[in-house]
Amino acid sequence: MKYEFFMALRYLRARKSHKFISLISLISTGGVALGVMALIVVIAVMAGFENHLRTKILGVNAHLLVRSYEGPFDHVKSLESKIQGLSIKPESSLGSLLDRLHGGSGRPHITAVTPIVYIQALLSSGRAVNGVAIRGVDPATVTSVITFGRLIEGRGVDAFREWDGKGPPPVIIGKELAGVLGAHAGNFIKIVLPSGTITPVGMMPKIRTVRVAGVQTLGMYEYDMSLVFMPLTAAQKLLGLGNRIHGFEIRVSDIYAADAMAKALQARLGFPFWVMDWQQMSRNLFAALKLEKFAMFVVLTLIVLVAAFNIISTLTMMVMEKKGDIAILKAIGATDGQVLRIFMLNGLMIGLLGTFIGVSGGLGLCWLLKHYKFIKIPKEVYYTDSIPILLYSSDVILITVSAIIICFLATIYPARQAARLNPSEALRNT
Repeated sequence: MKYEFFMALRYLRARKSHKFISLISLISTGGVALGVMALIVVIAVMAGFENHLRTKILGVNAHLLVRSYEGPFDHVKSLESKIQGLSIKPESSLGSLLDRLHGGSGRPHITAVTPIVYIQALLSSGRAVNGVAIRGVDPATVTSVITFGRLIEGRGVDAFREWDGKGPPPVIIGKELAGVLGAHAGNFIKIVLPSGTITPVGMMPKIRTVRVAGVQTLGMYEYDMSLVFMPLTAAQKLLGLGNRIHGFEIRVSDIYAADAMAKALQARLGFPFWVMDWQQMSRNLFAALKLEKFAMFVVLTLIVLVAAFNIISTLTMMVMEKKGDIAILKAIGATDGQVLRIFMLNGLMIGLLGTFIGVSGGLGLCWLLKHYKFIKIPKEVYYTDSIPILLYSSDVILITVSAIIICFLATIYPARQAARLNPSEALRNT
């Protein structure tokens, strides 16, 4: 193999009269490098956006949600103890293996559980009215399951812990909602429930006064505009639920095993309960992101394919130029297999060099984008002011291997043509 490698390396350097072939080789190398670099950067950016959105969504939403087909339910403590401590064996499929390479690890298990009450209502400040989704949360356990946003004014969950059940209950609202209502920490606003009391003049909505304990930002307009938190006991009292709740929100150790955990928990709880994982709750968003990421991978791989066609043309012209050399090599004892390997190695060197340059350039550009953040984007649209970068080693390996395989396949046809060359005809025509 040392002999074939030496000849392949020598053939990369064309004579002065054949500099055009060297130019095509450089173009082929540059095409591979550009395709690999573009693939790495684009996949890293898309993975960064996906992770950024997932972090935002999973900060506010739990990994698993348990509800009942029969509506609100009691026996909260016994059900909570039944949920806690559940663990499963990690799946051994290729998909789950890739997911664990992207962040999951260990034996998946439930780490925290918190009861929840949901209320659809209107908030009124006298200045404006806005529809909201109110979550009644247990201040003792909610912070172990979800993450509250950055406080802009007022207080956070501590205000829920200190509320003694007397007076208007405290609520935490989002920054955008506070702007619409014109409400600030310490202000009193009203919750309007459409389902109220039936009177001779019709249905009268239920109205309750609450106090704005804090204003926070969760980093996403939809949540800052429509999500309100209040103490669990206040939400139960507002709906007349007693000790009943609407469901449990659950945190697991491995978000990539949430679907398997949901199935195991469903089997443990049985009917009338149903369990949904975070991917099902945001199915459309993450399905679109995955499809877009795959589409970009396919589109940008075409750049590498174009470079591979350049490799084919380079090797084909090289075979035509080196007909005499090939004939002499065969005349002195070189086999068809050795000639085949010479030209395959020649093309593979172009591919390897281009891939190495592309990977180095892609990693370098990702590092610059991540650390210096010199490309700014509208925060109102993308929920971040700079391009997020997340580079998985599995993605880099997949791109590198794919590029090398494409370049290797491109060498087969011209190398076989060189190996089939008849030395007597080549010498006669030289």
